Amino acid sequence: MNIIVQKFGGTSVADIERIKNVARRVSETREKGDHVVVVISALGDTTDQLVRLAREISDSPREREMDMLLATGEQISVALLSMAMHELGYEAISFTGAQVGIVTDSAHTKAKILDVKVGRMLEELDKGSIVIVAGFQGVSLDDQITTLGRGGSDTTAVALAAALGADVCEIFSDVDGVFTADPRIVSEARKLAHISYEEMLEMAATGAKVLQLRSVEFARNYGVVIHVRSSFSQEEGTWISESDERMEKAIISGVTHETEEAKVTIFEVPDRPGVAARLFQALAGENINVDMIIQNVSEDQKTDISFTVGQEDLSKAARISERMAGELEAGGVVVDEEIAKVSLVGAGMRTHPGVAADMFSALAENGINIEMISTSTIKISCVIRAEDVKKAVRAIHAKFGLDKGVVMRS
Repeated sequence: MNIIVQKFGGTSVADIERIKNVARRVSETREKGDHVVVVISALGDTTDQLVRLAREISDSPREREMDMLLATGEQISVALLSMAMHELGYEAISFTGAQVGIVTDSAHTKAKILDVKVGRMLEELDKGSIVIVAGFQGVSLDDQITTLGRGGSDTTAVALAAALGADVCEIFSDVDGVFTADPRIVSEARKLAHISYEEMLEMAATGAKVLQLRSVEFARNYGVVIHVRSSFSQEEGTWISESDERMEKAIISGVTHETEEAKVTIFEVPDRPGVAARLFQALAGENINVDMIIQNVSEDQKTDISFTVGQEDLSKAARISERMAGELEAGGVVVDEEIAKVSLVGAGMRTHPGVAADMFSALAENGINIEMISTSTIKISCVIRAEDVKKAVRAIHAKFGLDKGVVMRS
């Protein structure tokens, strides 16, 4: 029999009726004769509620204890779904990440999967059971409970699919697939039938909330086919796989945006070799992911260094930057939380000149100033004021005619 991995997000299991709906969806797959492994997120906004509880006790709780706390959310949902499957007459068994053998490094709250031990899952599948696994969590080599970061259930599902050699990993949520822009901002946004790993990586990295970035990296590295679809519809969603070089590529696949970033600027930094290395080594040592970086032209042997980080890392990044500014004898640190990032992604742009010019024109025509720019072969990102982000997304989406259909390269 084939193995299908299905992941259901928090909105899909937000209450008892939705849990029963998920149980019915899983049973439909099982009735087709496939083995089924299900990965579940915590119910609704349970994780946010747990974070709020922790913050009421401490402004900076220890990350180990945060993992102990947050991992409980998924334990509730897997047990309830297993009960729902039993009520429908199916054999099912629930597991935590540790019980099923998801081994991670020891980076609490942002752990990376090192290994997946499939023996216990295969034993249960051979018995005919539906295996239900808590997403978002694992166990480190020193037997500590760890979590994989927000959206980590996506990575759990793809990692299990890779380890089990599953035919497909279905990611269910409250959206119908991957769109050319956030449909809540651009009503004309279109659902994409297929997108490559490369494009999805850039979209996930620049603000698309459909998939966690690391889950797409995992899928690309192990050739896992992902199908992003809705829990509340039987329609096909978006397929994510290796691109077929025989097919024409859309110049642009989508416009993404990110509002949960902040900019940190260290000003009047001595302009000498090794300064930037010391700063970013200190940030990396605290497991802080830096997104965009810009360094101004030096004046009087002094320069300004600006970089962006996620809001969840801002307090640590600011604290480290203040310390490093002192060590480097810089002028000081300024934090700007009122920024946003808007990005254009498309495999076709690498062979199509003028994309950047058109994007910048769309922003200029709408009175939107660009503060930082970052590019790759298939992506252009701009940092702008947060208040302008919706206007920017709509302007760029219209400029490239993404509402009218896929524009193909010649």
